Amino acid sequence: MLVMNKNKSKFSEFIGILLGDGCLSIYKYKNKKFYRLQITLDARNDQYINYISKLILKIFCIKAHVSFRKKEHTCDIKIFNREIIDFLIDGIGLKLSPKWGRAVIPKKFYRTKYVLDVLRGYFDTDGCITIVNNNGIKYPRIEMKICPSPMQKQFIKALQRYGFNFGVYQIGKGKVRVQLNGKKQVYRWSNLIGSNNIAKRTRIFSYSN
Repeated sequence: MLVMNKNKSKFSEFIGILLGDGCLSIYKYKNKKFYRLQITLDARNDQYINYISKLILKIFCIKAHVSFRKKEHTCDIKIFNREIIDFLIDGIGLKLSPKWGRAVIPKKFYRTKYVLDVLRGYFDTDGCITIVNNNGIKYPRIEMKICPSPMQKQFIKALQRYGFNFGVYQIGKGKVRVQLNGKKQVYRWSNLIGSNNIAKRTRIFSYSN
């Protein structure tokens, strides 16, 4: 029986994490079927690895497997649990990997305020914040790259719904880069969405003040 914590905000953030650097897969090995959830992160970000591990424990009451690929500087957080994978696919509406062409924010999150938590999870895994030099003037920029999928339009409409000003740029093979430029937009992101990745949260705070 699947046991879950009912914290909608945390679960919505977890959905965003999966849409960012996560994958859901069902595969066969030695005539056995395996169900796997995997999130791949930068191995040097100890804080965020620990945060997601604790988040999984809090949501699903299950301890994730954490392994490191030292030569690649990556960390894999994995769950092998059929009930959880079936629930995320059949109950929530996430898609099996690959995300290319089919990733989607499930309606029960996209159409509610919890889409902001989804955006936070996605940014914390697959987004970045940088400083851009424009004719000698430095200003911050939040960026997120999104693969060709229904998720692209959903991200754009969600940002529009909450009053963000941003640009969307084609970067090849159907992929787009969403950019929020300047202190005002970074400050708005900090207030409405924020970050639970300390490295990114620190940069957002320093650039929005």
